[in-house]
Amino acid sequence: MDILKEATAFEEASMSNLTTSDRVEATREAKRLILAINEIYKKTKDANLMEVMKRLTDKKKRIDVRLKGRPSSGI
Repeated sequence: MDILKEATAFEEASMSNLTTSDRVEATREAKRLILAINEIYKKTKDANLMEVMKRLTDKKKRIDVRLKGRPSSGI
């Protein structure tokens, strides 16, 4: 599966020293990969695919935090 190779390459890519536009691009790429894998998962119900999606989602969330900042606790 070609999409799994792309997902693995994305997971292994270093996310340090990225510009804001690079972070936006990385977030969009993660979303594209997650949605593509999800379409395959719907048909096969392979637990392996779910694990890949979880890892990608985790990495995407970390990038989003750097983009948007942490939510403040005060009003």
